[in-house]
Amino acid sequence: MQLSSNEHNNFSLERFESMLKTNSVLFFDSEEFEEIVHHYLENGKIALAKKATKLGLEQHPSSTNLKLFQIEMYIFENQLDIADELLDELYQLEQSNEEIYIQKANIFSRRDKHKEAITLLEQALEITDDEADVLSLLGMEYLFIEDYENAKYYFMKCLEEDEEDYSALYNIIYCFEYLDEYEAAIDYLNDFLNKNPYCEVAWHQVGKQYYELKDYKKALAAFDFAIISDDSFIGAYLEKGKVLEKMKKYEEAIESYSITLGLDDPTSYALLRIGKCYEKLGNAEMAIQFFTKCVEEDSLLDKGWIAITDFYYKSKQFQKALYYIEKAINIDSENVLYWKRYAKINNRLNLFEEAEVGYRKALELGNYEMESWLTRGDILINLGEYEAAVNNFNQALEFYPENAEVEYRLSGLYYTLSETDKGAFHLKNALKSEPEYVMIIEELFPLVFEMKNVKEIIGQHKNPSL
Repeated sequence: MQLSSNEHNNFSLERFESMLKTNSVLFFDSEEFEEIVHHYLENGKIALAKKATKLGLEQHPSSTNLKLFQIEMYIFENQLDIADELLDELYQLEQSNEEIYIQKANIFSRRDKHKEAITLLEQALEITDDEADVLSLLGMEYLFIEDYENAKYYFMKCLEEDEEDYSALYNIIYCFEYLDEYEAAIDYLNDFLNKNPYCEVAWHQVGKQYYELKDYKKALAAFDFAIISDDSFIGAYLEKGKVLEKMKKYEEAIESYSITLGLDDPTSYALLRIGKCYEKLGNAEMAIQFFTKCVEEDSLLDKGWIAITDFYYKSKQFQKALYYIEKAINIDSENVLYWKRYAKINNRLNLFEEAEVGYRKALELGNYEMESWLTRGDILINLGEYEAAVNNFNQALEFYPENAEVEYRLSGLYYTLSETDKGAFHLKNALKSEPEYVMIIEELFPLVFEMKNVKEIIGQHKNPSL
């Protein structure tokens, strides 16, 4: 139901909108209503599309196309039962209308009944004059059920129908990539390029396959061909920059990324990568300049804030690193990567209470790395927060059962809290798995290490016959 937009259509729209404003009733033929509805749907004006469909059906109650528009809107609003009922009524009247099968398949698809949708779309394919649309829908249904071979087959058929159907081309390559068939993807793309030698999208995809195979010279050549085919293709310049970085050609990478800044509004990704290249070249001033531009361009890009923070951390400028990570946290307080860095920086600055908060937030947000449990627990020990440290390490054991580093710490803590039975239990557990780590108690709990009971347990483990 693809309709062209011309002066007649514009006149129909003006008349229709004038009718709505004046609350009068004007007559339109069914094709005019179809054009009006299509226009509103194309522009996302659903309420007006519904209004036009309703009025259209009042004037032309037998119009199949208007009924199909109505059904399409019911499906869009997830009123599937109503749409299903109306389709069944239409099917009794017109069994050779492929749109009925397509919309019925759409309902099945929304109900996650993709095999039933496929059966209907195969029936639609037998009677349609526009095979490309149905082939594309079939490809999508096979994607939903993760049948990538069949999905690939139907998207290939789409591309045979229309060699400029780049969404089909992207879907074909997605299937190849999911199946780890990078060489097969290259062969397919080369066949396509033999017929379409200046297709920048295909060259771009060839480059990406070679990049995955770590064949950077061939990837670079492919991206160059994409740029020759379209010298304003931003994606090709960005991918070329990535390849040049891998080849450690940082100055050339900067040049490729910089071209994109002149082609369109600067992307935060390009600014970030330029900064990274300058950092690898040892040009600290230019690196920090581009990292700063990156976060100014997109304050939600965590990689930008992390780049600035890590830059200052590595150069031991901890106060500056802290300043930037605090700015990042103010923008996104749920980012676990920010809290990890916040904790690490404060720890280096001997701001232990703040560091503990950082590790606690990281853990609460799902960062269950052993390092986070251990470092937070050690900070709590240093702060004399023994009960909190015990809770921390007991939680750690849920994720890392019988971990010796945790067991030794729990042993020392329980002995410190005069819970000797628990202390002995965890000490024995630890000695069973990693006896050489006993130095943990010696370093963190020197008074516990000198206790007679502790010495006896350690000695018994070394000489079990005693």
